Amino acid sequence: MAAPQSDLPLSPLQTVAVVGLGTMGTGIAEVLARAGREVVGIDISEAAAVQAVTALEASTARAVRRERLTEREREDVLARFRTSTDLAAAADADLVIEVTPESYDIKQQVFRALDGIVRPDTVLATGTNALSVTRLAADSAHPERVLGLHFFNPAPAMKLVEVVSSVLTAPAAVGAVTNLALDLGKEPVAVGDRPGFVADGLLFGYLNQAAAMYEAKYASREDIDAAMRLGCGLPMGPLALLDLIGVDTARTVLEAMYAESRDRLHAPAPILKQLSEAGLTGRKSGRGFYSYEAPGSASVVRDALTPLAGGTGTPGRPVRSVGVAGSGTMASGIAEVFAKAGHEVVLAARSEEKAQAAKARIGKSLARSVDKGRMTAEAAASTLDLITPSGSYDSFAEVDLALEAVAEDLEVKQQLFAVFDKVCKPGAILATTTSSLPVVACARATSRPQDVIGMHFFNPAPAMKLVEVVRTVLTADDVHATVRELCEKIRKHPVDCGDRAGFIVNALLFPYLNNAVKMVQEHYATLDDIDAAMKLGGGYPMGPFELLDVVGLDVSLAIEKVLHREFRDPGLAPAPLLEHLVAAGCLGRKTGRGFREYARR
Repeated sequence: MAAPQSDLPLSPLQTVAVVGLGTMGTGIAEVLARAGREVVGIDISEAAAVQAVTALEASTARAVRRERLTEREREDVLARFRTSTDLAAAADADLVIEVTPESYDIKQQVFRALDGIVRPDTVLATGTNALSVTRLAADSAHPERVLGLHFFNPAPAMKLVEVVSSVLTAPAAVGAVTNLALDLGKEPVAVGDRPGFVADGLLFGYLNQAAAMYEAKYASREDIDAAMRLGCGLPMGPLALLDLIGVDTARTVLEAMYAESRDRLHAPAPILKQLSEAGLTGRKSGRGFYSYEAPGSASVVRDALTPLAGGTGTPGRPVRSVGVAGSGTMASGIAEVFAKAGHEVVLAARSEEKAQAAKARIGKSLARSVDKGRMTAEAAASTLDLITPSGSYDSFAEVDLALEAVAEDLEVKQQLFAVFDKVCKPGAILATTTSSLPVVACARATSRPQDVIGMHFFNPAPAMKLVEVVRTVLTADDVHATVRELCEKIRKHPVDCGDRAGFIVNALLFPYLNNAVKMVQEHYATLDDIDAAMKLGGGYPMGPFELLDVVGLDVSLAIEKVLHREFRDPGLAPAPLLEHLVAAGCLGRKTGRGFREYARR
């Protein structure tokens, strides 16, 4: 269906009215005023209008102190911003941006009133991130001039703006607001009209899964948040982010997404309803998943759920020597980590040559650290001396901890644990670095399942701080206590989780990646737009398709199949596009082609 033609102008949108002066509306008004636009801020609350002026005065004063604005420029910005409690103040606007609460009734009331106030060529934009732009447009007298303009919070800092078209939107309107976004120094991404658009469409499903994980008491709020920050490089953990967004807002967005998709992953976790209805909406109320110093404060304070310092109190076992099985990147990285912490390490592989090659790789890594000034040549040499390569697992006879980092194949790992059972001394802890296989299946391959635990390091092990500590129903308390203490001694951050597919990080990360693939598969958005949206709008260090190509599409597909098999949720079924690429041998950077093509090395 072709979008209707219109007389809407392509000229710059010079005068802009912002309706709704909450945090987001005020931030948008600041961005516009600092970019030279005349801005009318409108809110039914006189107090909100006054607060918006105060906020703009404070933020521009900070900019002057930081030498980002001159005092004259600040005066000009403030002069370009005026407020009103009357919607009629929008009469001369070229563009109106509505940023009222996420309610069809409220937004439709605003749009109906604007129809009788603004010029026929004025563009009307909604700042919704959850409601249908098409439904709002259809209720307008001029649906061709209505579109979505979704800024991200805080608007002055976040670069992403999603420009949302309905089937009714005139191309001229899209062009005008896209040019405006560029003039504001933002990066506009064109998207179609569906709840959550790109960034929130991917983000809120992930946040919902994290809330459900916490509600199921699978892991603590602190461990879930630490896992995603340290394991994925995210600026905030999901539960802290839900508190920042507002638990009630998140619930509204998810309800809208579920109404459209009927995907169980979008059905709001019951805890979101419970917290919302109890008034525990996050930072703005002073309490949500966490407790805060005061309503509106970002400072978390201790509450009844805060873990006690000092661990469990269960005494651990002494660990002086460590055996690492494997010769790949992960095995050599883990061996390097333990040796740097002063542990004697036996690095065993299927042959003496493979073990020597793995030690040589560690030597190169340590040399790079010396070159970068992170350690002295003497410290590097003494670290390397602590590592003994071996072509036989019999050399694990005296180690206190035997840890495997071999292929992600259950049969291979079970065979290795049977070997550990025979050669390791009584009381030795036996650990697996699996990222997706059941730890208890490794434990059952031994006669001492109480001594078996998961220690999931992240790649590259020397740099990544996170270790997921995975207890089975058979793991002894002192084994768990030992591994947690050991993680802290080797300067890693341990998080506790139970023995189920994906643990914390992969169980939250891979459904998000899978949903990104589905967006491309459904021609909703391009690879580049999705990657840009998640980096600019979500603060992710890499976009989902960059990450998939780095991890390997075959590895990603294998993990998604494990998650689908374990949880039996149709929403976790791997996207057919991912399966097709793997079948075609397009596995990512390692093959030169995945979602993108790469130069052969």
